[in-house]
Amino acid sequence: MSTPSLTHASLHHAILRHLVDHGTAPSHTHLTTLFQTEANTMTQALRALEADHGVVLHPHRPEVWIAHPFATAPTPFVVQQGERLWWGNCAWCSLGVAALLGGDKVQIHTTLGAEGQPVTVHIDGHHVREDLWVHFPIPMARAWDNVSYTCSTMLLFDSEAAVDAWAARHALPRGDIQPIATVYDFARVWYGRHLDQDWRKWTTDEARQIFSRFGFHGPIWDLPASDERF
Repeated sequence: MSTPSLTHASLHHAILRHLVDHGTAPSHTHLTTLFQTEANTMTQALRALEADHGVVLHPHRPEVWIAHPFATAPTPFVVQQGERLWWGNCAWCSLGVAALLGGDKVQIHTTLGAEGQPVTVHIDGHHVREDLWVHFPIPMARAWDNVSYTCSTMLLFDSEAAVDAWAARHALPRGDIQPIATVYDFARVWYGRHLDQDWRKWTTDEARQIFSRFGFHGPIWDLPASDERF
């Protein structure tokens, strides 16, 4: 097998492929060996990918912490297919993981509002069985200000009233609420090319079009007039 060239796309593909196949992120050493490059070169490539919002690295070392939609540390969302397990960063991400796994015979285990009743979401044939809601409290334009915090607030609820009570109880914003089936279809498109070898981030215009396609409008979904990638 020939050594792959080191680009944003090829590095992202190697990370996501490893996460799907092994349930863990590849180590810095593994990536250095895979691409047959120097350690410093790999560190620079990972930091460049992070600057492009392709991954999130550990704060003090060049190791993958988050590669959306996958998390490498425990979260309230466990995605299961057969005997295999992955962590999702949030409700949206977990649905994205399910889609990348083929959207069949996948379960997502979590609790309502990250504090309430345990629930299991079943996805078969890209169909979500449960009638639940996904809460998006943080505006997408600010999502990357602290993406870990943003993800931690995207949770599942069994009613819009439950979201209102949760937001009031924790003094957190009440944002947009969408049916889980719609969010799954959205996640399937949003993360649909994350395993492509020629992956790239969505442009602002592309992201805006995807939001509109699924009827996501209002302050949570408004994006700045810039060429930033999402």
